[in-house]
Amino acid sequence: MKTHVVAVVCFIFNSFLGASYAQDYLSSRYDLNEVKTSLVLDQKWVPYPSYTDRSGWDSFLGENKNKVIKRGESKLNYKWALITATDYLAYERTGNRKLMEDAHTANQNALSDLLLAELAEGKGRFLDQITDGVFLQCERTSWVLSAHLPAQLSKRTLPEINDQVIDLGSARLSGLLAWTYYFLHEEFDKINPEISNRLYKELYDKMIIPYRNETRYWWMALSGNKGQLVNNWNPWCNFNALQCLFLLEKDAELLAQDVYKSMRSVDQFLNYIKSDGACEEGPSYWGHAAGKLYDYLRILSWGTGDHISIFDNPQLKKMGEYIPNSYVGEDWVVNFADASARFSADVALIYRYGSAVESEPMKRFASELIQGGKNSLTFGVDVFRALESLSFDSEIRTNNLPYKKAEVISYPETQFYYIKNKNLFLASKGGHNNESHNHNDVGTFSLYLNNTPLIIDVGVGTYTRQTFGPERYSIWTMRSIYHNLPTINGSEQVFGSEYRATDVNFSAKKKSLSLDITKAYAPTSNTTSWKRSYQLNSTALVITDEFEINSIISPNRVHFMLWGNVDITTPGVALIDVDGNKARLNYKASEFKAELETIELSDPRLSKVWGKYIYRLTLISQKPSLKGKYQYTITPFN
Repeated sequence: MKTHVVAVVCFIFNSFLGASYAQDYLSSRYDLNEVKTSLVLDQKWVPYPSYTDRSGWDSFLGENKNKVIKRGESKLNYKWALITATDYLAYERTGNRKLMEDAHTANQNALSDLLLAELAEGKGRFLDQITDGVFLQCERTSWVLSAHLPAQLSKRTLPEINDQVIDLGSARLSGLLAWTYYFLHEEFDKINPEISNRLYKELYDKMIIPYRNETRYWWMALSGNKGQLVNNWNPWCNFNALQCLFLLEKDAELLAQDVYKSMRSVDQFLNYIKSDGACEEGPSYWGHAAGKLYDYLRILSWGTGDHISIFDNPQLKKMGEYIPNSYVGEDWVVNFADASARFSADVALIYRYGSAVESEPMKRFASELIQGGKNSLTFGVDVFRALESLSFDSEIRTNNLPYKKAEVISYPETQFYYIKNKNLFLASKGGHNNESHNHNDVGTFSLYLNNTPLIIDVGVGTYTRQTFGPERYSIWTMRSIYHNLPTINGSEQVFGSEYRATDVNFSAKKKSLSLDITKAYAPTSNTTSWKRSYQLNSTALVITDEFEINSIISPNRVHFMLWGNVDITTPGVALIDVDGNKARLNYKASEFKAELETIELSDPRLSKVWGKYIYRLTLISQKPSLKGKYQYTITPFN
């Protein structure tokens, strides 16, 4: 059991990836002394009204005041969920992380709604329920999610009182509780000073002290392990730590040192992210990666009197514009890796980020989404984002300039390529098989017709212990044979940064991409070369596979992941119909035998996107040869 748990940490988080060269945008531009001299102390940087400033809150909330209060009223009778020891142990025993996480998240959402409602109303009506929620959190041994507790030195998943660690769950809760303390500690004192005293101590012990004293956490990237993966954990945890520091720390010298440490850590995230700005984790993680970086930089700027700021950095703008660029339409996004195919980004965050980096496309995109019915307000655990969405609400809703996406978008370092014509949108990728939230999918593609997915990237199911352990690539959604890729000579792609695309050639003018995917496959494929190319013309997508094999072991198989209605009755053509969006996938009937596998989706994380079933079309080579060329054409029809 312990072996499996250790692997959770090691497998995903300590793998080697080719990082970008070091820029150290923050720590090379500002030194510790500049941090010390620019700090705004005693929370005077906070841009929101104090709890007792009733006219300030009325003005801040405007027409949203009653909406905020009603959300809090719905939680007045909320029953705080108890997280038991066996809820934690379930992760080790069965791989189930939801038992612990669902209760953890529900309690936080309730506390956030109650806090905002009390700030909006200011009559004390929500204080007893808030006190219960706060004290419940104070009584917990740890705020870390069960799936992440193996970061403890014991590598086990039961919280240990003498080894406080920091993860996504504890960081986010710390941010919420720090704001709760800031706004309400004087009101808590009127009830009983022990509430504030205890909350302050727990925040200090569970967040500030381990953040200050430790460098062993992989996400800090301060251990000297060059080239290690640095993903959304870095800005997420650093952002929440910075909130706690600015809202709680009273010692200016310690505060400056901690802030500078956070800057050095966030630099490692910026160093790792490729300069083209793509989020290799996919659009679902953009808000946790680039979005949390924006939040971090916003708080950093406020807490230093706007002295420490890098919003003028071109890379930040590129990172922000990845999210409108990856939006297909009708709530669909390009979803490589563990990302969902459904749009889920915080619209207000997109607008705020766009304002900070002076990106008109981001602002227009966000405003267009809101004009189309998306919510301009953000509620939930992250109270900072909730407050910021309220602050920007009027501006976002009145900005209604049109947004237009470019026909060709490329991310040459990350190797993401998006091409569109009148009604087709092609998304394809190269890269390697050790990216953050990696799937073995080098060379895959997705195709959309009239903004609707036609040939799909399935995504990922509900997270369990297996998702981030040594069994990850036994999960079908992670394997190349369930992506739009070939099985070459009986072999599929394998995990590792050395398994990658080579000889990548992209032409924006010709709307074409070619790449050699041979090195993404196991050596057992006995393949000299497998070159895949995509050509999107005015009426169709043409895909070509050109190959050379040393010795024939097994017939080649070419896979296409589909949904909707699929008909392969006629040899040489697969008819695809997704809600009236129809296309023909043509192939040579003399070369291939077609098989259609029905895949039942019992996992709700997948079925809520695709429905009860998806399909895998496999074209099986009937004339194995050492050298050849296959071609498939996807053409829409009415």
